[in-house]
Amino acid sequence: LARTTDDGLMRVMLKQVLDCEPDAAWRAIRSPEVFRAVSSPLMTFASADPLGTTWTQGPHPLTARLLGVIPVGEQVVDLSFTQRGDVRFVHDTGEAVSGAMAIISYWHHTMAVSPTKDGRTLFRDRLLFDAQPVSLLAWPALWAFWQWRSAQLRRLAPTWG
Repeated sequence: LARTTDDGLMRVMLKQVLDCEPDAAWRAIRSPEVFRAVSSPLMTFASADPLGTTWTQGPHPLTARLLGVIPVGEQVVDLSFTQRGDVRFVHDTGEAVSGAMAIISYWHHTMAVSPTKDGRTLFRDRLLFDAQPVSLLAWPALWAFWQWRSAQLRRLAPTWG
């Protein structure tokens, strides 16, 4: 079932252990190449500006296409990085600016990596969003996309050495 927060935001949450060291996972979740790899082929993203090998803090305008063909709009990925103890976070508080994606009026995506006792990575992935009046319709699509990303992360993690 769709889950909401106390303030009415919809949420999608995942928690999994990745077969890689936390430093490797941290590099990976800050990589535009890994972002594209875990999103593809369901969603593809392009940037007018070179993104480099590591995301920088701040806004990054992107164009999104469903299945690499169908334009779904432009969005701004607006990143910040924080750390509390041995937990490192990537926050995206960007926004959709055009197309079908613009139905989402609020977006806060947080990814967190921390070490497990056996040296692997605990990865947590949380999306809070609002797409009123169609939040309940948007949630299954975002949930399915998060499941895809989760599977791709598990598949790629052992290669991040």
